[in-house]
Amino acid sequence: MLKSIELFNDGRRRWIFLGRDPKKPDTLIDSNQYIIMEGDKATLLDPGGLEIFPSMIAGVSREVEIENVESIMASHQDPDIVSSLSMWFSVQDKLSVYAPWVWSSFIPHFGGAREVKAIPDEGMILPLGSSRDLQLIPCHYCHSSGHFTLYDPRAKILFSSDIGAALVPADHEIFVQDFKAMPQYMEAFHKRWMPSNRAKNAWIQRVRQLDIEMMVPQHGCIFRGEDVQRFLDWFEALQVGSAVDGITAGIAETAEAAL
Repeated sequence: MLKSIELFNDGRRRWIFLGRDPKKPDTLIDSNQYIIMEGDKATLLDPGGLEIFPSMIAGVSREVEIENVESIMASHQDPDIVSSLSMWFSVQDKLSVYAPWVWSSFIPHFGGAREVKAIPDEGMILPLGSSRDLQLIPCHYCHSSGHFTLYDPRAKILFSSDIGAALVPADHEIFVQDFKAMPQYMEAFHKRWMPSNRAKNAWIQRVRQLDIEMMVPQHGCIFRGEDVQRFLDWFEALQVGSAVDGITAGIAETAEAAL
């Protein structure tokens, strides 16, 4: 069963975290899923892969009637984010799916063959119930060529997708407790999967202008308070794409050994 934590509730808007299933096979990468609710309506952010759908549908059903799940937002194209798509259509056939336009003809291959509402490169407002305040903020090439984060100005929560991802042990705390202990779980991932310092810094510049009290990534731990700025400072200083140097060296060493 996925753990469920309410992150925000002002009586109208709610954020719920779903993740850290203790029965998840070790062969699957651990992922965090989020529900945003406006009244009795809901959207799902990166609702996960096919393998965790039974746990997800159970977790979502505890919070909202499935027929009131209006939409899914797929921040990019990875299977751990949205390969469960056909199963969601099987229980809610009126779902809208929002995804970056560059992936709008790829994501239907996960099943359902429905039209994807294409998010333009510059971003847009994600509708939810009667609200029009959820901001889709581009983070292209961090790590996908079409990639979006989401900011909720009411909850002051930034959903950062794969930015801030940490490959932590299964029993690790859900919230960051000691930021100094986090880079060991984040550095290799960000160096390998984030190819562009220019793109990284453009996203950082955008989000530094926001009032953020919580940053919630798609893997790993949730950042709160000053740890959000600590992460942005760490990420800004990190030279991403640099994993290629080690890979190139490894290839050269392997070739030399074969001679």
